[in-house]
Amino acid sequence: MGDLELLLPGEAEVLVRGLRSFPLREMGSEGWNQQHENLEKLNMQAILDATVSQGEPIQELLVTHGKVPTLVEELIAVEMWKQKVFPVFCRVEDFKPQNTFPIYMVVHHEASIINLLETVFFHKELQKQAELMEFEIALKALSVLRYITDCVDSLSLSTLSRMLSTHNLPCLLVELLEHSPWSRREGGKLQQFEGSRWHTVAPSEQQKLSKLDGQVWIALYNLLLSPEAQARYCLTSFAKGRLLKLRAFLTDTLLDQLPNLAHLQSFLAHLTLTETQPPKKDLVLEQIPEIWERLERENRGKWQAIAKHQLQHVFSPSEQDLRLQARRWAETYRLDVLEAVAPERPRCAYCSAEASKRCSRCQNEWYCCRECQVKHWEKHGKTCVLAAQGDRAK
Repeated sequence: MGDLELLLPGEAEVLVRGLRSFPLREMGSEGWNQQHENLEKLNMQAILDATVSQGEPIQELLVTHGKVPTLVEELIAVEMWKQKVFPVFCRVEDFKPQNTFPIYMVVHHEASIINLLETVFFHKELQKQAELMEFEIALKALSVLRYITDCVDSLSLSTLSRMLSTHNLPCLLVELLEHSPWSRREGGKLQQFEGSRWHTVAPSEQQKLSKLDGQVWIALYNLLLSPEAQARYCLTSFAKGRLLKLRAFLTDTLLDQLPNLAHLQSFLAHLTLTETQPPKKDLVLEQIPEIWERLERENRGKWQAIAKHQLQHVFSPSEQDLRLQARRWAETYRLDVLEAVAPERPRCAYCSAEASKRCSRCQNEWYCCRECQVKHWEKHGKTCVLAAQGDRAK
């Protein structure tokens, strides 16, 4: 592992071996919170290892101890909790917890797991927060999907059929390229979503392929040019019409950045002369979503009871419990580690330039120079004093 270590190799193995699935009723409990902290530490260590190209120790541990299915089950369980239990909380008018952060951590758990899976695969108010996180999770899921298409030749028949026939991923990916939800226009300026926030793209960089656009193009390349996928994909008139829209995007600028797309361009040229096919009615025995079905069967009719239990015993902590939990979170989210795994350097709170100086009193805001700090003091001063007083009170 790298010079900056959050976990020693032996500690990482202990945490991985201890990973387990939790019933929906126990989400947010003390044991569940401990595992969430352990996952965050594994996540940050995996990013540190990837940053310094130190192999894939976390991935190897997850595979060796058979914990990838556990992560997938936890991912599905959180999604079910969000769909079945979280809405019950939102309808309870007299639920006014002292602090909503414990609930936020359950919502955030899904993002932690998907980020850990993405990292190891590569190297191989509350509702508003949830909505933003849903968007980030969807973008992470797009990256995971692209890594799955890298292995399209070894996917099972049922998986390939679900991707190509049930969900028609090639056409869905064309829609994503057309609408590009990770890009927008604000005040006449192009912005792209990356690193958990929107960035303004300089005019000189606007022809540069974004990471997410690149993921979509690679996924399309894998799905359309793989012999196994071509043999299974039903080229209906609808699919042909959608796929031929890609020709307008295959500019010389794009081909210079992803030269392999020249093969996709040739495929599309041939596609214009290809006869379409009627929809296939092949008999394919598919695996049902076993984990989702099992969790739903085990908890059917219990959503209200689960919510009531969690409201009373999990999400209404005492002030002392909150202080103990805050101390544990502070130990997990160490400032030096967070800075090391941050996707980019801190930005000046006043002018947004790259910053290297931090407010010495509260340690929260960054500045590029003393002049910007002075100009920003009128806005930052009150929160700075409160933050400093809060730290001293601890």
